[in-house]
Amino acid sequence: MSFFSTLRNIFRKGGAKLGMVKSLNKITDDDRVAIDPDEYERIQMAKSYYRDDLPNIWFRNSYGERRRRSMNTLNVTKLASKRLASIIFNEQCEVSLDDNELDKFMKQVIDDNHFNLQFEQHLETAVALGGLAARPYVDDQNNIRIAWANADQFYPLHTNTDNISECVFASRSTRIENKQTVYYTLLEFHQWNGPDKYIITNELYRSTERNVVGEQVPLETLYPSLQEQVEFNGIIKKPLFAYFKTPGANNQDLDSPLGMGIVDNSKNIIDAINHTHDAFVHEIRMGKRRIAVPAEMLRPGTSFGNNETTETHPRMFDADMDVYEQFYGTDDMKITDLTSDIRADQYKSSIDYFLREFEEQTGFSAGTFSFDGQGVKTATEVVSENSTTYQTRSSYLTQVELFLNQLVTAILEVANTPEFFTDHQARCSFNADDDLKLSVHFDDGVFIDKDKQRSDELALVSAGVMPKKEYLIRNFGLSEQEAEQWMNEVQSEQPEGSFNSTEETEDPTGDDDVGAD
Repeated sequence: MSFFSTLRNIFRKGGAKLGMVKSLNKITDDDRVAIDPDEYERIQMAKSYYRDDLPNIWFRNSYGERRRRSMNTLNVTKLASKRLASIIFNEQCEVSLDDNELDKFMKQVIDDNHFNLQFEQHLETAVALGGLAARPYVDDQNNIRIAWANADQFYPLHTNTDNISECVFASRSTRIENKQTVYYTLLEFHQWNGPDKYIITNELYRSTERNVVGEQVPLETLYPSLQEQVEFNGIIKKPLFAYFKTPGANNQDLDSPLGMGIVDNSKNIIDAINHTHDAFVHEIRMGKRRIAVPAEMLRPGTSFGNNETTETHPRMFDADMDVYEQFYGTDDMKITDLTSDIRADQYKSSIDYFLREFEEQTGFSAGTFSFDGQGVKTATEVVSENSTTYQTRSSYLTQVELFLNQLVTAILEVANTPEFFTDHQARCSFNADDDLKLSVHFDDGVFIDKDKQRSDELALVSAGVMPKKEYLIRNFGLSEQEAEQWMNEVQSEQPEGSFNSTEETEDPTGDDDVGAD
């Protein structure tokens, strides 16, 4: 750092103390952020559980000395979040739009961003922390990219519990200046000024303390090409971001728009699981084989190795043996086995009991994590026994569809705005006031026997109960327009008067072998 940079920092700190330079201890200290700071303390607590970053165990040893050791945890927060994210959304999910041009453009953006893979990974943290945000942006090559923000990086502004229309994204970076670690926080505000003016404001803050946002500094300190404020008049109709909220009410702050994570209502039972598992591991460690022997048996003489002097007490045990411990006692002390039994069955039963409680509190079916002693199950048994998990998944899917609708809208809004691109050319034509008509086809293979579902629904088509178009949409993930196109192509490929036509077979694909045994 140059002398002038150091001097500017000194004046900036002095100005912050006098109120001349904006300074923040926490992001929630900003007047524009309308959220209780306790909400983010709750999120940080959930984050520590998800990272398995928990306090050490304090105990007193046999001499009454206070000692500590790391906790041997069973990270059920990570386990449950990963399990739930994998059954909610996976790479087989298909998203489509009725408009062919918009659908082609949107799918290209999704593929370029590896969205399906990225969303499943970020959804895992959303389940653990209670929320997730994403926003599209345009990179230096005029490609639309998707930036992700965890629950602790997203702050609502003016909002209600049903909708978040304004927010601030926080991203942090570090630099070494004068052999000191400096923390920079970039705040990106998305706000409305009236119904038609959308404003994006960027602010940069600098601090030498990890847990402090710090004093505001010029953007060019780290981002020389970034504008302090950009206004869009009458161009942007919907927010340029999307927020995913976990289903269910926020029972800790009824006025908060933020969701609740796995930990928030299960902390006590997670603690019970961790402490029981830690005690079990500790007992295994302390219950290793130990044999007490008189101290003289382990006290060799002063001569070892290749010395010519004869050993006073030659070694009686293998040098790698660690089960023998010397004890002082009477002259007639004998070799004594001190090994104690490990209460494996009691600990296993206790952990299984707490895991069943955890399954109940987090919406998983019984036996998802606990061991029920049963063998391999049939697909029908898995479907029936996973009914609770299926209901939980259905609640999440409603929020996922809402999130995808918001994100696709934001992507198309960016693509329709020439100001985002260096050549000032829009990438598509989109009117946010029109119905988006987004179709999302989720992969239900974990819960549903697809072959049986397809056969059953084909029978409904044959009976005239289910439309052929609905059959194609449900079983092949097509949009209404794509299903209509399929039907027209199949119809055109059939020779006139052929006995193999769709009218006779009632098979939307025109194949009379489909569904046959």
